[in-house]
Amino acid sequence: MANAGSGSLATILFLFISQAALHKGAAQDPVVSQNLVTDNVAVVEGETAIISCRVKNNDDSVIQLLNPNRQTIYFRDMRPLKDARFQLVNFSENELRVSLSNVSLSDEGRYVCQLYTDPPQEAYADITVLIPPGNPIIEAKDEVLSEGNETEMTCTAMSSKPAATIRWMKGDKELTGKPKVELTYDKMYTVTSRVAFAVSKEDDGVPVICIVDHPAVKDFRARRFLEVQYKPEVKIVVEFPQGLTREGENLELMCHAKGKPQPQRINWYKVDDEVPTHAVITGSDLYIENLNKSYNGTYRCVASNPLGESYDDYVLYVYDAPTTTPIPTSAIITTTTIITTSTSNFEANQVEKFPSWK
Repeated sequence: MANAGSGSLATILFLFISQAALHKGAAQDPVVSQNLVTDNVAVVEGETAIISCRVKNNDDSVIQLLNPNRQTIYFRDMRPLKDARFQLVNFSENELRVSLSNVSLSDEGRYVCQLYTDPPQEAYADITVLIPPGNPIIEAKDEVLSEGNETEMTCTAMSSKPAATIRWMKGDKELTGKPKVELTYDKMYTVTSRVAFAVSKEDDGVPVICIVDHPAVKDFRARRFLEVQYKPEVKIVVEFPQGLTREGENLELMCHAKGKPQPQRINWYKVDDEVPTHAVITGSDLYIENLNKSYNGTYRCVASNPLGESYDDYVLYVYDAPTTTPIPTSAIITTTTIITTSTSNFEANQVEKFPSWK
C-alpha cells in the first residue's frame, strides 16, 4: 500500500509541477538556447537509441523529454508515458539521459528536450531509423560467355532506408554501373544497378562483386564468377634433342594445347609438303627417327574446339652430322746438351796453382 501511495503522490506532484510550469511559460514561446544541448541519433531498426538532454548551467529548473507528439516521456526522473521501452539511464541536475529499446520506424521523428525556465528552453534530437537492405541479388544475362563478347549483370538491394549505393568490382578493377532508385509504397527504397563489360580469356574464373554501401551494414556483398570460353592456345615444345638437330639423330616434338572447352582434336602437318612417311604421331607428340636434310621444313600443330582453331609452327633445319677428326700427333724434339771438359787443360791449370801436385 505504501508503494501505491508513493506512486500516486508522484503522479499528483508531476501534474501539479507540469501545470504550474505551463502557466509560468504560457506567456512566452519556448526558445532554443545554447545552455540546453542534445544530439541527433541514427539507429538501426530493432536496436537501442540513447537520447541525452544536457544543461550547461542549471538553476534548479526542471528537465523533461517529449516525444514527437509532444507527449512527456520523462519529467525529471519520472516516466508518465506507459511505453516501457523508454528507460532512465541517468538523471542529474545537468543531464536527463533516456534509452529507447527495440526501435521501429514509427519511433522516427523530432524529440524535444525542455528546460522549464522563463521563457522555457528547448533543444531538438532527431531520431533517424535505419533499415538495412536485404541480401543483394546478382543476375547475369549470360551463364557462359565467349571471349570478346559483351555481357550485362544487375545487382539489386531491396527495402532499405535510406537508399543504398552499389559499387562493382571485376577482380581488382572497379566497374561503373548505372543505378536506378525506386521508392516503394512502404517508403522503402529499392536500388538496382546494371553494369556492362566485355570479357577476355583472362577473365575466366574472375569474380564479379556487387558491393552494397549502407549506414546500417558493412561489407555487404554478393559475387558471381565468370565462365569464359576461348579458342585453344598452342605451343610446340622440343623434347629431343636439346641442341642442334643433326643428320642421323631423332626428333621428338610435343604439342601443348589449352582452351575452354579443352581441345579434342590435335593434328600435325608439314607446311607445303607431307609429313615423312615413317614419322610417328601419338596423340599430341610427333616423333621422327634418323633425320636427314630432306625432312627440313615447317611442322605445324593445329588444335581446335567449338570456338575456333589455333596453331604453332616449328621450323626444322637438319645440320650435318658431326665428323670424327683424328687427333694429330705432336713431334717431340729432345735436345741433349753435352758438356765436355778437357782434362789436360784442367790439370795444367791446377799445376800452376798447386806446384806440389807434380
